[in-house]
Amino acid sequence: MTTVLIALGSFVLYLAAYHTYGRYLARRVFRIDPGRLAPSVEFEDGVDYVPSRRELVFGHHFTSIAGTGPIVGPAVAVVWGWVPALVWVLVGSIVMGAVHDFGSLVVSMRNRGRTIADLAGDVVTPRVRVLFLIVVLLGLWIVLAIFGLVIATIFKLYPESVWPVWLQIPIAVGLGVWFKRGGGLIAGTAVAVGLMYGTIVIASQYAWARPEMPAWITDHLSEVGFWTLLLMVYCFVASVLPVQVLLQPRDFINAWQLLIAMGLLVLGLVVAHPPIVADAVNFRPAPAAEGGFVPPFVPFLFVTIACGAISGFHCLVASGCSSRQLKSESDAQYVGFGAMLTEGFLAVLVILACVAGIGLHATRTLPPIAPSAPVPIVEQYVTDAMRADANGVVTLTGREAWLHHYATWGGDSGLGKNLEPFVVGSANMIESIGISHALAVAIMGVFVASFAATTLDSACRLQRYVIAELAGAGTMTLTSEEVCASCGYSLRGVAAPAPCPECATTDRRHAPAPPRNGFARVVGNRFVATGIAVVTASGLALSDAFGTNPATQLPYGLAGAGKGALILWPIFGATNQLLGGLALLVVTVWLVRQKRPAWVTAVPMVFMLAMTGWAIAGLIEQFASGDGRKLLLGVSVAMLILEVWIVVEAGLLLVRRAGPLTPERAG
Repeated sequence: MTTVLIALGSFVLYLAAYHTYGRYLARRVFRIDPGRLAPSVEFEDGVDYVPSRRELVFGHHFTSIAGTGPIVGPAVAVVWGWVPALVWVLVGSIVMGAVHDFGSLVVSMRNRGRTIADLAGDVVTPRVRVLFLIVVLLGLWIVLAIFGLVIATIFKLYPESVWPVWLQIPIAVGLGVWFKRGGGLIAGTAVAVGLMYGTIVIASQYAWARPEMPAWITDHLSEVGFWTLLLMVYCFVASVLPVQVLLQPRDFINAWQLLIAMGLLVLGLVVAHPPIVADAVNFRPAPAAEGGFVPPFVPFLFVTIACGAISGFHCLVASGCSSRQLKSESDAQYVGFGAMLTEGFLAVLVILACVAGIGLHATRTLPPIAPSAPVPIVEQYVTDAMRADANGVVTLTGREAWLHHYATWGGDSGLGKNLEPFVVGSANMIESIGISHALAVAIMGVFVASFAATTLDSACRLQRYVIAELAGAGTMTLTSEEVCASCGYSLRGVAAPAPCPECATTDRRHAPAPPRNGFARVVGNRFVATGIAVVTASGLALSDAFGTNPATQLPYGLAGAGKGALILWPIFGATNQLLGGLALLVVTVWLVRQKRPAWVTAVPMVFMLAMTGWAIAGLIEQFASGDGRKLLLGVSVAMLILEVWIVVEAGLLLVRRAGPLTPERAG
């Protein structure tokens, strides 16, 4: 019953945190004002700025921030023990992650829906803005390039997920049309979700619904490369289309998919109540099977588990997408704070699936054995062979099943190996309520692939915003506005002669929109910016086509390409968490300059910047001692320099005791 109590206790804790700490942040710290005009209303353009129901925004926001992050991170980190992983998820998601997301969302809504990186120029200094945007650009570049490989891997592991994932697109477009014409929320949701699960049932039952890559494609382009290019085409279309046409309804469907999957997992826990078979604490995991790098518990636990506790990618979704869709500040807590707590609960269920559900049932196939193998290996092989079936498959249960996946460090074992414990453990728990194992695996496979796809298309849209902001375009629909002459607070929606909500003065000043040159207009165009994002990401993903195959001494070519982004993947975790620390830094400076309680963001900011800097220093030491790691070493050193530079700039600003944002800075 321990697993059931953990799940129930976590749910109650998150519910209490939302109604206590979340309410404190909304009322006392960020001072949510429902009467304030939201950017989605003021700058409505039918493409990016679209005032929407908070349920739709929650679905889009939640599935965008989730992806595979809250799955892969905990699935790897439990090798250090399930207790540290669980504590970090619970504490981190409430006092760090939810505060980070909520703060990024509110600050963006107060500044025309601009991204938190772009706002760093107003809040801190213009140099910090450029440095922050460079960090964001690199992180999103890696995400776009690598997620073609991620989704291709999922399609290969779970072929029954291919058609359900792609068929979500027409289902989502139909749902978007339904909502646009005033259709009911409940009826549209029921039909769309029903159609989606219908495709999963068909794909799990019939072999013809599990397509194989034709030879005429694989002869000229690798399977990973094919999916990457096809997904890039999809990303381009999804990024330039109005958000309510595809992204919003698709993410809304996926949000329901997640809630249903979480309900099935909780029900499976109650019925099966599997015992925990993993180590409670294990700060020294067994080394990697091939002598790979085994990171120390501190600081790498806080980099490995990101999305389930705190993730820098969330600040981009909150400030770049969701802030342009919420039609009232009163919805900010529901979306910004609530979505992060929901993701934390998902991470809790992932941990339970990997440390308890996996013990219900697992299998492994007998590997080939060399005639000259040592005696202990031969004896173990004979013992396993006596338990194997006619196909050489050995059934494992309990701790033996867990050790099959976690006997050695698995953080560098590849996506498939990292996802397998979660998918198998979850399917075991779902199977306990009467659903067939094949259908349970299909449900979880589609769930993982769908969330990876939502991260991909959201990252492409965010990269478009970042490219435009770096070029100086920013929000193309900005107009002039009235601001408080004393503190710079925007007075959108506050009719004269009402006083300023921040400082109670009645003096006003006109803050014009900044001018833009021709280059900014061209690059800021959504088609051009999206094209740059897609082409550069595709180039990184297929860059290994120019590499040399050591076996043949010939170039890999396109037929062997598609994994080029793996060269930068080892630093993505640290880069992502660095974004989180920097976003907290910007929000902290904003709170200080607005004379608000800044400790709520300052404490997690210091912790995250310290852990991330420590982790990057460890990676630098690792890359410096390895061969062929010069690029990773150079990028890691650059990231550490950027972190220190930004922190110093912010520190000097606060030492000078900078006052409230002036009208010029606010504009």
